[in-house]
Amino acid sequence: MPKNKTHSGTKKRFKITKTGKVTHDHAMNVHKFEEKSGSRKRRVAQDAILSDADSKKVKKLLGK
Repeated sequence: MPKNKTHSGTKKRFKITKTGKVTHDHAMNVHKFEEKSGSRKRRVAQDAILSDADSKKVKKLLGK
């Protein structure tokens, strides 16, 4: 039987924590920081935890 391959785009964007939760980076954290407030820049710099419904799909793409 052939092996399942992990989805390349998914493995670059998501990480699974030790407890099994899926984390991802916030959007809007690449450029144009002059027009964003400091609180917004700090908020989008942190990782977020994916919802349970979406994390099931992501784990399947990662082969977990």
